[in-house]
Amino acid sequence: MPPLPPLLLSFNIYFPRVLKQVLQGLSLSQKALSIIGSVVKDIFERIADEASRLAGSTKCSTITSREIQTAVRLLLLPKEIGKHAVSEASKAIMRYTFSK
Repeated sequence: MPPLPPLLLSFNIYFPRVLKQVLQGLSLSQKALSIIGSVVKDIFERIADEASRLAGSTKCSTITSREIQTAVRLLLLPKEIGKHAVSEASKAIMRYTFSK
C-alpha cells in the first residue's frame, strides 16, 4: 500500500481555543504551538496508516469508524488516552449521525 500524502492540515488554530476553554488566562508560544502541532500530526498519521492497513486487510476500500477505533486501540498510546479517544470519537459519531 503506498504511503499517505503529507498532511496539509494544521490544527494550530484550534489549540488556543481549546486551551481557553480549559484554562483561561494561559497562552501558547509559537514554539509550543509547533511542538503540539507536530505531535497531533504524528498521531493522526499513525492512526490513519494503521486504519488503512486494517481496511486493506479486510479488502474494504473505505475506512470506517470501526477501523479508526481498532487503530487507536492497537497503537502504543497510553491506555487511558486511547480509551478517552475512542469514547470521544464515539460521541462525535453519534452526534454527527443524529444531526442528519
